[in-house]
Amino acid sequence: MHYWLMKSEPSCFGLTDLQQRPDQTEPWDGVRNYQARNMLRDQMQCGDRAFLYHSNCKETGIVAVMEIVHNGYPDPTAFDPREKHFDPENDPNSPRWFMVDVKLIRPLKRTILLSELRQHAELDGLQLLSKGNRLSVMPVSEKHWQFILSLEGSEG
Repeated sequence: MHYWLMKSEPSCFGLTDLQQRPDQTEPWDGVRNYQARNMLRDQMQCGDRAFLYHSNCKETGIVAVMEIVHNGYPDPTAFDPREKHFDPENDPNSPRWFMVDVKLIRPLKRTILLSELRQHAELDGLQLLSKGNRLSVMPVSEKHWQFILSLEGSEG
């Protein structure tokens, strides 16, 4: 099993949206970065776990645990001119953009804020904390995953 962190702006799609989806499952579409695309397409597998991370909001941080329930497949929003993630150069015979399906496992007991994550030396090397990191999808080591979950019960 691999571990991931997936960023989303709650004003576009957040925990509340995922909780309201049938079976609390949703395609993770709209990723338009090649490095993130490669992870979605080539590395994420059914059964992997991911943190749902709210970005660009008042309380930036990890809010939930999700499971990858469908391996990477072509993102249909890239082919549809009515979609905001449409890519006119995307070729159906050689798709450029991919997505996975995620299912909510559970919300965290509390949001683990980015500012809190930065306070722990145990998280050195966590890609999220790297200067200039803007990827919406990133791997998380098992050691970092377990440590972050251990923070859930603390007061922050």
